[in-house]
Amino acid sequence: MSGNESRLSAISRISNPQRIAVKATQSLDDIWATDVFNLARMEQMLSKAAFKAVKTTVQTGAPLAPAVADVVAAAMKSWALSKGVKFFSHIFYPMTNITAEKHDGFILTNSDGNAITEFSGSLLIKGEPDGSSFPNGSLRMTNAARGYTAWDPTSPAFIMHTDNGSTLMIPSVFMSWTGEALDKKIPLLRSNAAMDSAARKVLTLMGETDIATLNSSCGAEQEYFLVDINFANARPDLLLAGRTLFGASPVRGQQFDDHYFGAIPERVQIFMQDFEDQLYRLGIPAKTHHNEVAPGQFEIAPYFESANIAADHQQLMMTLMKSTAKRHGFMCLLHEKPFAGINGSGKHVNWSVGNATQGNLLDPGSTPHDNLNFLLFCGAVIRGVHKYGTLLRAVIASASNDHRLGANEAPPAILSVYLGDQLENVFQDIKDGKIASSIQGGEMDLGLTQILKFERDPGDRNRTSPFAFTGNRFEFRAVGSSQSVSGPLVAMNTILADSLEWIAEKLEAELNNGTAKAAAVLSVLKGLMEAHGNVVFGGDGYSAEWHKMAVEERGLKNLPTTADALPYLRDEGVRELFSRTKVLSPVELESRFEVYAEQYILSIEVEAKLVIEMAKTMIYPSASQYLGELSSTHCGLKDLGIEMDGSIAQSVAAETNAMVAAVAELSTAIARHDFDSVEAHMSYCAEQIRPLMDTVRTHVDALETEVADNLWPLPKYREMLFLK
Repeated sequence: MSGNESRLSAISRISNPQRIAVKATQSLDDIWATDVFNLARMEQMLSKAAFKAVKTTVQTGAPLAPAVADVVAAAMKSWALSKGVKFFSHIFYPMTNITAEKHDGFILTNSDGNAITEFSGSLLIKGEPDGSSFPNGSLRMTNAARGYTAWDPTSPAFIMHTDNGSTLMIPSVFMSWTGEALDKKIPLLRSNAAMDSAARKVLTLMGETDIATLNSSCGAEQEYFLVDINFANARPDLLLAGRTLFGASPVRGQQFDDHYFGAIPERVQIFMQDFEDQLYRLGIPAKTHHNEVAPGQFEIAPYFESANIAADHQQLMMTLMKSTAKRHGFMCLLHEKPFAGINGSGKHVNWSVGNATQGNLLDPGSTPHDNLNFLLFCGAVIRGVHKYGTLLRAVIASASNDHRLGANEAPPAILSVYLGDQLENVFQDIKDGKIASSIQGGEMDLGLTQILKFERDPGDRNRTSPFAFTGNRFEFRAVGSSQSVSGPLVAMNTILADSLEWIAEKLEAELNNGTAKAAAVLSVLKGLMEAHGNVVFGGDGYSAEWHKMAVEERGLKNLPTTADALPYLRDEGVRELFSRTKVLSPVELESRFEVYAEQYILSIEVEAKLVIEMAKTMIYPSASQYLGELSSTHCGLKDLGIEMDGSIAQSVAAETNAMVAAVAELSTAIARHDFDSVEAHMSYCAEQIRPLMDTVRTHVDALETEVADNLWPLPKYREMLFLK
């Protein structure tokens, strides 16, 4: 089937769809966490002593005795077998932003040749996948392949159901035989431990005596696109790169702003219900879903969970989102910018810190100027973002997120902190050496008796800020939709730990000098704001004035591309930060730079090769065929004495020739591999390859608006975004 026939056939199939039968959904009480081996289920199945030991480990991170692991393994196996499970898998999270699994059967054979089920504590605790085949940044060579997975008791096991059967999934860490972290979970757990230790020092100095283990929490808003699978299968770029490398802007896109929070299409609503029922069975608290700004774009947002579990659930959510979409005849696109010219997708990471005794330490309460614990922790965040803004930019760097950052739907690549009017005034007062009262939001009164009055928030929101305070948490808005939340969480936890250690040292010195507690807090925060207050900005992050002011007057970094940002993982200050907090050793940090740099280069090169292939084998033949038809028609009419305007043919010919020339230039450019360093190779991709790809695209998109519609081989934006 030729390209245009494939496109037209896809339109026909979508226009006359076969609807998936909708299952009657059960109540939330009936399905919630039914496929999770959580504490509630363990309490039913374990002895009191074993359950107490596991619960203590989950809540405090205390070590678990091997004997208890045997008891847990037996109960876990019994529960899984009762639900028809035959296999188990240590599920882990390598440095690829995806999820990895190695499946084993609950089976052994005895001397009689009969099959028996087996699952011991040793099998629960340790698995052994290949340690060299996953990206590892030179930590493992091909001939040094051993790696281990190890059970993480703090994240509950669960069952994944497919049409082919069910598997017990055991969340695990992944490490090399030599002990280095090869995954995203180990650094996250370490960063939380570092934050807990530093936070305890500050709280103890503030007079707190009963301090439960502190955890960071996360609620990640996930944006995504749905495209009919028939269209996606006709687009090599969507299949292999996750985004459209070509595509002219439709006459109607998102300019009417009529998709945002609009009525959800029926087919999409059915997908969402199916997807969320699966999430509920896995104990994932999906709370909100709606249409996003762009046509064909949607969002799902879970409720807050502890960061480690939230990160695991985020990975699981992305996996389920794709598989469920496929079952409903969609392709789920998690790329940050799958369609040029319209809003891309992010993953806003809402982050806070707290415990069972002090509560949420980023909740200001009604009088934040009096909430000293809050002021110290909020001040610690401000210092961390200012001191390590380049690190925060590096952990969200990818070839795909580069398309989104700084566009109209995403914050700029300059890291700043938005506090809102109330808190900005409080911290300005602190900088001026005083703690005054706080601005209150006041009552919302519309003058309508039937509308109940309510207290409005004391500050507005700022969608142009990459790091915004939103009432009782910070929202890292610059994270990409396809990314694991672990990297950003590791960075935020670690910079918070660093700042809390700094605060503890300064605060202890003030208190030892006899300064009263409130005055000591004021003194420490005054010095903090004098040194780091430049990062606080409440204005328009899109404006040219801010970009100029941020760099020239405030000394902030503007790092627009991954090639600019990733090298900061090699910065001595960042290396010292991770070493001192024991979150990442120097070799573990270096490995991450190498892995992410390689992924960036490979992503650009794959896209460039696709541009060349599609231009040569799909666009050029269609344009040539159209020129041939125009030529034949014009010649035939000329024989009849009818002269036709040849401007369209001339335009098509000119754009085709320009495209061919640009493709040749791009082909020459990607053949180069003589680079002195990885940084030079990344810069070449950003400064040479990407612009050449854009040049080819300019000519192809121009041809799309000229070539006859029935000859165009690729599904168009108007079809992919509006035909559901």
